[in-house]
Amino acid sequence: MSAVARTVVVPGARWPRWWGNFAASHGPTRLGVVDGALRGDADDGAWFVAHLPLGAAYDGPATPDAVAGALPAAAAAALPADWGVLLVRRGGFAVARLAGETVTATKTGSRHVQGRTAAGGQSQQRFARRRAGQARVAFEAAAEVAARLLDGLGPVARGGDREAVEAVLADPRLRRLEPRGPWLEVAEPRRVVLDAAVDDARALRVEVANAPR
Repeated sequence: MSAVARTVVVPGARWPRWWGNFAASHGPTRLGVVDGALRGDADDGAWFVAHLPLGAAYDGPATPDAVAGALPAAAAAALPADWGVLLVRRGGFAVARLAGETVTATKTGSRHVQGRTAAGGQSQQRFARRRAGQARVAFEAAAEVAARLLDGLGPVARGGDREAVEAVLADPRLRRLEPRGPWLEVAEPRRVVLDAAVDDARALRVEVANAPR
């Protein structure tokens, strides 16, 4: 049976231990750089592909002795001197500005947007208009904060509800933002959710599959 791959988030500081555990569990592992990511194929059939933060390409060494230190260094170097994180869902938003690995500013906010209803006819239409208006106000509030905190930025990691994020990024003041990296799946944005999303954006994303049975 073929092994099913899963994706894990590995902070750069934990990579040496993760790599050591993989090698100890699966034995000799051939390493190589494939499409800008570090790939390892163990003799027992297990494998991993490690991606740098924000979609950056890895072009460092691919030897067992060097990779424990080289990959975390590359992950840190992949973080721009000025970048951001933008999370938006219909009921809230969260924004962070960073310098490399350091958070320099944050802001979270919420706006009431009614949930869906099972009513029909004219009641349904009135409800849909009211809900759309509430969502518009919420997105405008998120865009206002993003324009203030992320002014002058280029790279930005984003997550939450895709439609909501696209609505915010459509604001003319945010045209210079450059979406980077994989999508961040998050719950309703709160400070604790933003902190976790920032950690995920800074970390390595590793696809890994155990040996097939």
